Amino acid sequence: MTENTKYIFFTLIAYKLILITIGLWASKKTKSFTDYFIAGRELGPWVAALSASASSSSAWTLLGVSGAAYLWGLPAIWIFPATLSGFFINWFFIAPRLNELSHSRHTLTLTEFLAYSKNGSIKELRILASFIIIFCFIFYIASQFDAAGQSFESTFGLSKTFSIIFGAGIILFYTLLGGFWAVSLSDTLQGVTMALSAIILPVVALTHVGLDQIISDIGNQSFFSTPTGVKGFAGIGFILGTMGIGIGYPGQPHVVNRFMAVESKEKILQARIIAIIWALIIYPGMILLGWAARSFIENAQNEQILILMGNELLPPVLAGVVLASVLSAIMSTADSQLLVASSAICHDLKLKEDEFTLWETRLVVAGICFVSAIMAIYIDKSIYSQVLFAFSAMGSAFGPLLIGKLKGEVCKNYAIASMLLGFLLTVIIHFSDFKPEGNPLERIFPFLVAYILVEIGRRQK
Repeated sequence: MTENTKYIFFTLIAYKLILITIGLWASKKTKSFTDYFIAGRELGPWVAALSASASSSSAWTLLGVSGAAYLWGLPAIWIFPATLSGFFINWFFIAPRLNELSHSRHTLTLTEFLAYSKNGSIKELRILASFIIIFCFIFYIASQFDAAGQSFESTFGLSKTFSIIFGAGIILFYTLLGGFWAVSLSDTLQGVTMALSAIILPVVALTHVGLDQIISDIGNQSFFSTPTGVKGFAGIGFILGTMGIGIGYPGQPHVVNRFMAVESKEKILQARIIAIIWALIIYPGMILLGWAARSFIENAQNEQILILMGNELLPPVLAGVVLASVLSAIMSTADSQLLVASSAICHDLKLKEDEFTLWETRLVVAGICFVSAIMAIYIDKSIYSQVLFAFSAMGSAFGPLLIGKLKGEVCKNYAIASMLLGFLLTVIIHFSDFKPEGNPLERIFPFLVAYILVEIGRRQK
């Protein structure tokens, strides 16, 4: 281990100890099922904004977006309005209404909210939603663990398997201890760490490479083409597919549950300003970093750009902060998803007449973590594509119905059909051979079909 690597290692150790301390403190506030899954509905604006933002971003944002900018060049610019539109949809339309209705209906999870009706909870919809969440989150969590493995492997030369197990173990430890309180507080810290990295590293990279060099490198590309340079209908399809990422945001259970946990609608209004500012820092920063790396690093594995640039350009302590930000992105998403996936089993499926005890719930969390870690070890896929598949599947399954439910009641049969068709169409298109650049079919078509069914269902009431 070199001197620089030692500094990075000790910075990470200090960071992990802070997270464990948060978990221990939060465990004292976690006395009930409601505390464990929704923090007693006591989240303030800063915790809500930063934890929701960090949870929505995952390793995809720091590793995937910077890697896409490095690989694609100028066309990666469309990732910025796509993600920013998702933040606006969530915080300006979804959050205020969902907070108000979930409080009045006493719903703990997104599934419970979607299954709510005046005639009682819709059992079939609850079961379907739980299955979709468990299926998608195992893929999603596995991709986060895989990203952790890659980060440790490239920095410390550790085996990917050991790295995955180590990272998963830390996440599991503080999630088991403190539940939603631990997850939300640690995600807040992680959101700050991510923002710092998205400011420091791109600025340093820009000073080393120079703006003129970046412009020269991407200046011969078109805004309206695919990453491979194809224009016309293919270019339009790529742009639509990339912009389609934005419509997936309302359908993410691990993000919108923060809106349900905020203390009041007034604090939602405060939180959204913080969240939008965070997005304005993170996404342009990662795109700029990827562009700078094109002139600085040759033939690199694209999803390791952030790590490589941090090790090359920053002093060891700051390089450690950058690596910590990657792990922050991973953990802030994986911990939230572990909780939501376990709530699907322990609460939404209604497998017992009585609620699961906290210990039973924690065993479920551990089981989901174990399965996801095994998948991360043995399934080798791009973080970018794996995350966006799970993201799109949930976005099309839950997003249209959530929007409809916030506007009024939706006929039971149409609600179930919307969720099922949105999910199945995404899966079918994803695993088909016909996937144009940007995946417009996967990210837009299932959502539109599902939303049409929701609107028809609203008119049937």
